[in-house]
Amino acid sequence: MPQILICLICLAWLNIHLAATAAEPAMPESNSSTGIRLMEEMQTVIINLAESTKPSVVNLIPLSEAGKGRELSRERTPNASGSGSGVVIDPDGYIITNNHVIGDATAIEVRFSDTSKLIAQVIGKDQDTDLAVLKVSADHPLPSAKFGDSSSVRVGQWVLAVGNPFGLDRTVTLGVVSGTGRENINLSRYENFIQTDASINPGNSGGPLFNLRGEIIGINTAIINFAQGIGFAIPSNMVKQVMEQLLTQGRVTRGWLGVSIQPLTIELARKFGVNEGEGVLVNEVFEKDPAAAAGIKPGDILTRIDGSVIDTPNRLSRVVAGLRPGMTTKVEIVRDRQRLILDVALIERRDQAVATSLPQAQMETPRPRTEINLGLDVQDLTPSLANIFKLQETRGVLITKVEPGGLAQSEGLHEGDLIKEVNRVAVGSVGEFNVALSGVRRGDTILLRVQREGRAFYVVLKSID
Repeated sequence: MPQILICLICLAWLNIHLAATAAEPAMPESNSSTGIRLMEEMQTVIINLAESTKPSVVNLIPLSEAGKGRELSRERTPNASGSGSGVVIDPDGYIITNNHVIGDATAIEVRFSDTSKLIAQVIGKDQDTDLAVLKVSADHPLPSAKFGDSSSVRVGQWVLAVGNPFGLDRTVTLGVVSGTGRENINLSRYENFIQTDASINPGNSGGPLFNLRGEIIGINTAIINFAQGIGFAIPSNMVKQVMEQLLTQGRVTRGWLGVSIQPLTIELARKFGVNEGEGVLVNEVFEKDPAAAAGIKPGDILTRIDGSVIDTPNRLSRVVAGLRPGMTTKVEIVRDRQRLILDVALIERRDQAVATSLPQAQMETPRPRTEINLGLDVQDLTPSLANIFKLQETRGVLITKVEPGGLAQSEGLHEGDLIKEVNRVAVGSVGEFNVALSGVRRGDTILLRVQREGRAFYVVLKSID
């Protein structure tokens, strides 16, 4: 596909040029010769680009360590998926690649374009972005490449991917940028991928994506199985940010706000009086964390952080993670249709424990009293129920049964969910729950704040007229 596209572009360029020259006085050189010369000039640009960039690209083979003398065996480490690619980003021997390329290896064989080999040590790695920095020691400056500005990348621009797919050293493929800002690919925690149709295959991982100036604008990291022309690269600006921290401190520190969030669906946006996609919904604020200290509350719509527009949960995570722990940032929210700007002092992000799935409980409980059938049974939370469902709460309305095919099930509610609010009113008992629902009529929507496995979220039940 990239080759066909390039040919079409060249033909279009040639047709435009021929049309222009046809209106000009006759020249000694024929139109066809002029067109061929122009195409050859374009071809020369690509050839020169490939020749100038290939020496900086290396083949990486993770090695296992054996013996007290630290002699390296030629066996791949157990968690290594095979050889991959990398790119030298400094003449002193620093190399950037994917974390998944090196796996658990602490030493990696590096093969250069001149057939020489060196052993690299791992300087640092970051699983959240799937990046790693290596270092080799050489007695001469190594061919290296420079980073470009990935924020200036545009859909349609030409790019060159260089790597070692299937062990074929320094394979070059040409294509275009197919998309930017790709997220929710489920490849890493922080995603903002450049999508390209330049062929990327197993073994290309960790290799560079170049622009026509020979600048690194991305690190190739993944493909979609069974798809043609869909590959993803980590933007160079994200790579530089991670690399600088790995080089200076051996690990990456990220800012932490202390909220749980969810996307704004059409129904949620209507209930909170904002437009769909106009920010993200805060469904939980963790005690003693920065957001709580600054006065952010569940139900707030978070729209900007440090001047950056926040329109998806993934973008919020990336923006906050890119800020330094300890700094104070401006956070813009919408609360009760009013815009507020709060100063939040960030702390360092810490990994959160993941709760296990909750057991099921079978019991007969009364249905909530309302004109509409919500399709669920509820009961006051008791110490024994809290123990069964491993809940830390002491009050709340526990969903003990969800009717198959009912309204609650259609919106994803489960047995063991704890209802905390109804239409922005806190409820701590079935009685309070019934009072909050007493004014609901057929055709109304009901906004619930629900807690599940220690995390809260909002859901809108859309009743039938």
